[in-house]
Amino acid sequence: MKKVFKFIGIALLSIVILIVLFLFGVKIWNHIAMSSETELLQNHPGECVEVDGHDMNIYTEGEGSHTLVFLSGWKVPSPIYEYKPLYSRLSDSYRCVVIEKFGYGFSDNFDGARDFDTLLRQDREALQKAGIEGPYVLCPHSLSGFEAELWAQKYPEEVEAVIGLDMCLGGCFDPAEDTKSSKTQNTIDKIGAFFGINRFLMSISEFEGLSKEEIRQYIALGCKNLGNDTAARECDGIVDVFKEIESTPLPTVPTIQYVSGVKKDNELWVNAHQEFVNASQNGRYVQLDCGHYVHNYESERIATDIKELIGN
Repeated sequence: MKKVFKFIGIALLSIVILIVLFLFGVKIWNHIAMSSETELLQNHPGECVEVDGHDMNIYTEGEGSHTLVFLSGWKVPSPIYEYKPLYSRLSDSYRCVVIEKFGYGFSDNFDGARDFDTLLRQDREALQKAGIEGPYVLCPHSLSGFEAELWAQKYPEEVEAVIGLDMCLGGCFDPAEDTKSSKTQNTIDKIGAFFGINRFLMSISEFEGLSKEEIRQYIALGCKNLGNDTAARECDGIVDVFKEIESTPLPTVPTIQYVSGVKKDNELWVNAHQEFVNASQNGRYVQLDCGHYVHNYESERIATDIKELIGN
């Protein structure tokens, strides 16, 4: 029996040593790669405008009488490349704009406040400085739904419609519980960034519609941005934004609300989206059978629906 326990102990120790060696191997690989990627990230799509003394990147593609503004979900490493499968299907008819908030994509990090009123102010200022005037068709994904809802409540003349890509809304979950889970995610992301695990995971991922150079930039941005405090601190404002949104009547702008398959059994999430649609003067609720990143799974269908809504 002692021999069995000794064998198990040696085997477990060997596994631990292999895991440690693997992690530090990935860490060294990531460090060397990041050192060589500085030049790769200098030439990038989009235009940087100065907001609060820092550079924020704004990307524009296409022309048209309607302007679609894409607002990214939480901690998306590169919004320009993440939402390309969708806006590339729309830029033949409309001006498509992707905002890369501080801490995202090619934009700077930012030490100041990250509450949703600040995010909204900075995004509006960035659009103005880039010469992109409203009204806008807002296309928020996930966490940026709070910003879009605030935008439609506080500046309804600037919002032509809201296309919700499985977006967060006031009342869609328990903010206290979500804040706890977000802090756990932040810890995981920081560990991943420290060891360079993000590079390993992204290197084995698939990227739809991106060139080899764009994939290289996307991976480099993932290693640079995932785990940064700028994006992480956005979740600290969830409780406050819930209170602010729920103290104001729901906006009445035209909307399409896409709900992913992973959220279809979440009663709070479904009810919040149905209420947003019910308040709209031209609202539509669409249940999809796909993951949370609906703009990747159902980009063709969503693009067709957007064109139909704007056409009407």
